[in-house]
Amino acid sequence: MSTVQSVLDRRADGIPYEDLALAFREFDRWTGDDPRLLVAEAAAATTGQRFVGGIEPAVSRFRETFVETGRIDSFADVAALDIADEDLVSALGARRKRHVLLEVASVLSNRPEDDDLAALRGWAAEADQYRHEEDPVGSISGVGPSSFQLLRQLAGVDAVTPDRTVVRLLEAIGSELETSPLETATDRLTIASCEWLALESTYRPLEIDRIAWWTFTDEDERRAELDASGLVGVLP
Repeated sequence: MSTVQSVLDRRADGIPYEDLALAFREFDRWTGDDPRLLVAEAAAATTGQRFVGGIEPAVSRFRETFVETGRIDSFADVAALDIADEDLVSALGARRKRHVLLEVASVLSNRPEDDDLAALRGWAAEADQYRHEEDPVGSISGVGPSSFQLLRQLAGVDAVTPDRTVVRLLEAIGSELETSPLETATDRLTIASCEWLALESTYRPLEIDRIAWWTFTDEDERRAELDASGLVGVLP
């Protein structure tokens, strides 16, 4: 009979899941440890666009227009932007992305930490993944469970996003186990299922998330994101 450990071992074979998870925890990705860009990345992902042609160009335009020019230095500066600002519209496009960016920045700018990265990390560590709608960030219109969890991941938290890749992985694992409590009917159940896998194996939630991402993401899309982060060397 297959165990959770043996099934995950087979699924993880050939995948640099430890390196991928470490890149999140150590801010060794394309947005680095700049809290303005980390929040912009999460905001850019809220409309479900792909990395190539969607998330990456939007965040890059935001970086060039607002960060590199010194127009914004803090979350407070971001929160003070007008949602209809022409440069912001040109950078991010969809109103949902702009709304999420400004509102998240507003929430985080009011935290007690001494700097913005600490504020982001402090929020992410305290946030309850099972009650996102009660959270000041999770209650923002446009921030669903996946966006909420993505922002926590970007802040270095060992978390899993209940997106389609994770759902597909859970369904595949469930089909290989004789019995299991794995369930993907809701986002909460998807997250809880990944937590159960982590408890029953040596894999951390973020590592399970990265196994799912690697397995069910288009190869060109995957390579583009790794290349942007300088991680193309982890490719087999």
